[in-house]
Amino acid sequence: MKTYNDIYMTARTVLRQHGVEAYNLEARILVAQAAGKTVPDLLRDLKLYTTNAVEERVMDYLERRMSGEPVAYITGTWEFYGLPMTVTPDVLIPRMDTELLVDTAKSLLIGRNMNARILDLCCGSGCITCALGHELPATKLMAVDISARALEVCRANVAANRLNGRVICMQADATSSPPLGMGQFDLIVSNPPYIASAEIMTLDHSVRDYEPIWALDGGEDGLKFYKSIIKYWKSLLKPGGYLLFEVGEGQAETVKEMLLSAGFAGADTRVDTLGVERVVFGKAYNDSEMF
Repeated sequence: MKTYNDIYMTARTVLRQHGVEAYNLEARILVAQAAGKTVPDLLRDLKLYTTNAVEERVMDYLERRMSGEPVAYITGTWEFYGLPMTVTPDVLIPRMDTELLVDTAKSLLIGRNMNARILDLCCGSGCITCALGHELPATKLMAVDISARALEVCRANVAANRLNGRVICMQADATSSPPLGMGQFDLIVSNPPYIASAEIMTLDHSVRDYEPIWALDGGEDGLKFYKSIIKYWKSLLKPGGYLLFEVGEGQAETVKEMLLSAGFAGADTRVDTLGVERVVFGKAYNDSEMF
């Protein structure tokens, strides 16, 4: 019989030998999942003996990981903005890059419009909705996606984070006119598909072969969703409201110009930790104030 630490060290070694950069973290996550524990609980119990069944589950997880399957899909959970998120192959795995989108939205609302009405377009797992709902407890939110399966995941995450009373989930296509009766919003936020179609096959196989292609493919130039959202959905912004996008590397200036050409009062960007312009946002005209 082996201890949790024995199994953890084996998993760590296998992951390291196969070139997994975050082998320590991934080994802890996989062993904790196999044991039905949280990572802190696993670290507390490392010296305890466990069953062969736990070791067998870890070996199965390692085999899946070595084939390229992301840890988040193996465990079915991931963390975003400090919140636990359910993830399935029907949604993209939340990325740390997207936390900048949440940070930017918060900076535009805190101290100005704490009870804002927020729309999350192409919501996927609902990670942005949940993060904003958690951080801004007076807001009301609507999460929209074209995928019914993605909305199932989103609803599960909304419920798990106790936001049911403040979040509405709706199926709609971000590339066409919005459904009637949605009302207006103080802020629209979106992390849409933005990879050019021809570049999809160049992505790492752990992304290309496991994550939903429809949630990655931004059309021929990668800008399909930005064009459509600006065209069809800007009418839902209240005067002085904001439209925020996450963008791919090298897309920021183009999207910024699209916002200005569409009649926004002004547009700006925010830079991520690697110096990439990752967020672009525009402000709708409000006669009473400037950008």
